Amino acid sequence: MKTQKKITILIIMIIIFGWVTVPLCFEFRDSLGRKVILQARPERIVSLAPSLTEILFFLGLGKKVVGVTQFSDYPPEANLKPKVGSYINLNVEKIISLSPDLVIGTADGNKSGIVDILAQAGIPVYIINPRNIRDVIKVIDIIGKVCGMPDKAHSLSKQLSGRVEFVREKSMNRKSPLVFLQINLKPIMTVNRNTFHHDLIRVAGGINMAGDEPVTYPRISLEEVIRRKPEIIIISSMERGGRFEKARMQWLKWTSIPAVKNKRVHNIESDLIDRPSPRIIKGLEAMSRIIHPEIK
Repeated sequence: MKTQKKITILIIMIIIFGWVTVPLCFEFRDSLGRKVILQARPERIVSLAPSLTEILFFLGLGKKVVGVTQFSDYPPEANLKPKVGSYINLNVEKIISLSPDLVIGTADGNKSGIVDILAQAGIPVYIINPRNIRDVIKVIDIIGKVCGMPDKAHSLSKQLSGRVEFVREKSMNRKSPLVFLQINLKPIMTVNRNTFHHDLIRVAGGINMAGDEPVTYPRISLEEVIRRKPEIIIISSMERGGRFEKARMQWLKWTSIPAVKNKRVHNIESDLIDRPSPRIIKGLEAMSRIIHPEIK
C-alpha cells in the first residue's frame, strides 16, 4: 500500500509540475517559408556568404562560426576560418565534414540544390533574402533570434535603424540630385532599382540615373552618361589603389557633365555598398555625405 501511495503521489506531481522530459527544440520559418527546426541553440555555424559572416561576427558569434565562403574577409579574423567554396559554388562535402548544427544561406546566390542536399544530411539550413536596407536590419534581428541571442540582436538592430532614420530625415525636403553609380570600370556598368545600391541612393536623397533600366546591372556607354547629365558621379569598384583613382580622373575630362563641372565625382568603398551586412549602414552614411555634403 505504501508503495502504491508513493507511485500515486509521483504521478500527481508529474501532472501538476510537468515533470516530463521532452526534447528541447526551436522552430523557425526562413525567408522561403521553409520550416527550420533546431534541437538546441547552434554551437557550430557555417555561413554561406560574406555578408552573413559579417552579421554573425557583428552579433558576437564569431567563435561559433566553423566555416565561411571565399571573400569572407571582414572582420579580419573571419579570413582564418575554414573555407567551403564561394557562395555560388559551394563544396558540400566540406560543409558536411565540419559537422555544423546550423547553416545560414542566402536566396540570392546560393543554389537551391545545395539546401536540399544538406537537408537530406540532417543539417538545418536557414535561408535569408534581404532586398533593401531595412531588410538587412531585419535579417540581423532574425539571425540573432535563430542563434539564441534575441536581446542583443534587437538592441543592435535598433541602433542601426536609428542611423538609417537619421539619414532619411536629414535628406527629406531637399533637392534630389541625379546620381550615376558606376560599379564596374570596363565595361562601364551601373544598377537599376532592383538593387541595394538603388535603395542607398534613394534613402540618401538622390535619384538613381539608371533606376528604370530593364536590366539589373546594365552596361552603359560614355555617350549615354554624357547625354543624361548626372549631377553626381560615384564610382564603386573592386579595383583598388591607382586604378580606382584613375577611373575618377578619367571622368574629369568630360566637363559638359554637371557632376564634372561642379567637381562632384567621387569614389566609394565597394564593400560598404555591395554587401547586405551591418556595414551597409556605413555605406548609406558615406553616400549621404556625397549626395548632400551640406548635411552635418
